[in-house]
Amino acid sequence: MFHIQPVIYLIIIATIAGLWKIFEKAGEKGWKALVPVYNYYIWLKILKCPWWWIFIFLIPGVGFMMMMVISAITSQAFQKKKASDLVLSGLLFFIYLPYLGFGKLKFELPVETKKEKQSVVHEWLEAITFAVIAATIIRTFCFEAYTIPTSSMEKSLLVGDYLFVSKMNYGARIPMTPISFPFAHNALPLTKSTPSYLDWLEYPALRLPGFAKIKRHDVVVFNFPNGDTVPSIIDNPDYYSLCRMYGRDYVLQNKPIGNMGLPGHIMVRPLDKEENFIKRCIGTPGDTLKIRYAQVYINGKADEIPTEAEYGYAVTTNGSPYDDKLLEKLDITELVEPFSNIPNTYLFFMTRQNAERVKASMNVVSVTPYIQDTAAYEPEIFPNAGHYKWNVDNFGPLYIPKEGATIAIDTCNLHLYRRVINVYENNKLEVKGSQIFINDKLATSYTFKQNYYFMMGDNRHRSADSRYWGFVPDDHIVGKASFIWMSLKEGEPLSKKMRWDRFFTFVNSEGISKSYLMPCLLIFALALAYFFIKGKRKEKKA
Repeated sequence: MFHIQPVIYLIIIATIAGLWKIFEKAGEKGWKALVPVYNYYIWLKILKCPWWWIFIFLIPGVGFMMMMVISAITSQAFQKKKASDLVLSGLLFFIYLPYLGFGKLKFELPVETKKEKQSVVHEWLEAITFAVIAATIIRTFCFEAYTIPTSSMEKSLLVGDYLFVSKMNYGARIPMTPISFPFAHNALPLTKSTPSYLDWLEYPALRLPGFAKIKRHDVVVFNFPNGDTVPSIIDNPDYYSLCRMYGRDYVLQNKPIGNMGLPGHIMVRPLDKEENFIKRCIGTPGDTLKIRYAQVYINGKADEIPTEAEYGYAVTTNGSPYDDKLLEKLDITELVEPFSNIPNTYLFFMTRQNAERVKASMNVVSVTPYIQDTAAYEPEIFPNAGHYKWNVDNFGPLYIPKEGATIAIDTCNLHLYRRVINVYENNKLEVKGSQIFINDKLATSYTFKQNYYFMMGDNRHRSADSRYWGFVPDDHIVGKASFIWMSLKEGEPLSKKMRWDRFFTFVNSEGISKSYLMPCLLIFALALAYFFIKGKRKEKKA
């Protein structure tokens, strides 16, 4: 079996050996190449590069790109200035640096120091490289663009909303897979299943300090907890759901899944490369959550329902078809379906306010909330065990794990926390008869190592959320949905495509703020006018 660790060690040794000889050619002691971090400082010093670039070296992922940049600059110091030399020295630095160091080429000051004119190719490579580095730093530690792909957050967030996710609020995560294609998440552009990353090198889950903790009703982006193992073709239902429905062996053999076709080969993804989901945080660490007849209760108190939350309603007409113009006016975009073969009855997904408006329509006889009874059991609902006969409208009570909290465990409630103990917190878990063993020790209790959250979509009857796959671990949190900068309707002509009232709006626990588009445009226009007038005055003086 091939192991990548020896290859990584060889790359590190070759790079250090090359730097040792390069340092000596530049008049520095070769042993300085052996000292971590200090070797970066010496390298930048001999190349006459800014000393503070050393901080870019220390950023996982970005530091790897910085290594390629400095290697390219080093090749110029040895008079290797062609575009091919720059590309090879950047991509294959672990080969090129020893070539420069052990070869007969002489070290000279970089071309920038001699104020020589740079080639057009070099200028473009330099500009693009540093633009990529700057954008990667911003994307990794500050903000990342995100698009709402499904209707699970209707009507709070709509399909076609383009928003920024703040990673600073809860603290940005250090990249766990630093060697990856820039700006791609888990697949290369124009592909669906070709990984955009190399898992040769993986860092543990670490998070920088944040400005705030996750509060109830925050809209949060996170890595899908069940997204660690995925079929390359079918992404919904997820792999674990497919295994429950068809059997693990059947799925692994890549046999047809109903009318969805072949699932494809099975891929295992690192934590930070799992798919991004966006939901509202309903339960925080230490809460006890319960849902009865679609009403959420937190620690025994009824939770506030988001204003724009949608539910399913059975709408009965007097025999005439429902009014398409009314649906368009109320912006009811969810698919309207016949309801349980009942004549003249349809299933609508809409907000409570829209339900009242539909009820007042001329041809509507009744509008009834479609809520399941407590006796209805949905096997696909978490924890997917007969001990807990729950459904989307009747769920719990469920304790949400908190870091440091200890609970008693038995073979019954283990169904709730099995994945937490075994997968998220990396323990060996075995059940022998009525006894539970954790890391080969008999266990009657368990102490949680990190915080967990319960996430739900605002489209309460059309959202795959924690009711289906359980808790979201703290190390899966990506950031907080903060700002919608653009919103486009799908399948509409350009004249109707723009949702102008959603441009430049802020996302909060109640929904979204009013649009700040006009004030921003006004400020931009005033700034342009100021610089235009200032430029004209300079021309007159000249």
